[in-house]
Amino acid sequence: MESRTTRLLLRVASGGVLVFLYLPLVIIVVYAFNQSRIPAWPITHFSTKWFGTAWRNQDVRDAFVLSVKVGLGATGVALVLGSAAAFAVHRFRFFGRETVSFLLVLPLALPGIITGLSLLSAFDYFSITRSVYTIIVAHATFCMVVVYNNAVAALRRSGTSLQEASMDLGADGWTTFRYVTLPSLSGALVAGGLLAFALSFDEVIVTLFVAGAQNTLPLWIYNELRLPNQAPQVNVVALAVILLTLVPVLLAQRLMRDTGGIARR
Repeated sequence: MESRTTRLLLRVASGGVLVFLYLPLVIIVVYAFNQSRIPAWPITHFSTKWFGTAWRNQDVRDAFVLSVKVGLGATGVALVLGSAAAFAVHRFRFFGRETVSFLLVLPLALPGIITGLSLLSAFDYFSITRSVYTIIVAHATFCMVVVYNNAVAALRRSGTSLQEASMDLGADGWTTFRYVTLPSLSGALVAGGLLAFALSFDEVIVTLFVAGAQNTLPLWIYNELRLPNQAPQVNVVALAVILLTLVPVLLAQRLMRDTGGIARR
């Protein structure tokens, strides 16, 4: 049994980790309400005027719309490719199966600068003009990993007994997939899609290489940081990104268990 000292130390350690992770975010939130253009501490006057200024900024609104479009597009591609890859790897046995599974997960582990540089080289080699579509393709490479991992975990938990029973009763492969396999994956796919959208919405490193003249919301923040007078609007937009990212992550967490599986209905 754990002693009181051990429990206290664990709580202190957990609190220290949370402070380390979230203190920078808290500072951004506080500075978003700073009336002054200069980020000085302590803040003498608080105001919400920069929220209206950021909302009326057409560049911010355009960047937000583009980020949503890219996030939805990358999530759609990731859901199709990730679920198909998960079903193939789980359902069939073939030479190099584990290697394929490793290669599917690898893009999420690679540094963003490596992924971005390799995609830029590929687009240039095939003479593909950088646009919103190249951003979607680039984001889908790592968003697919989240969907794949969730789908594989769900398939492993559900087993194959229901699919086998369906086919024993006369259903063909497509009918079994549509009415048995896909519903059992629905929770995992929704959670994976939400996390994929959050990843895409926040991505900046890979986007820098493949965006061309396009400007997503994270890119707008990155570019405006070099202008001291834009600091108040940058803080407001950063706060908006935090809140918009928090929603899909919280929803995804409710669908997933701590073990990585999906929540029971």
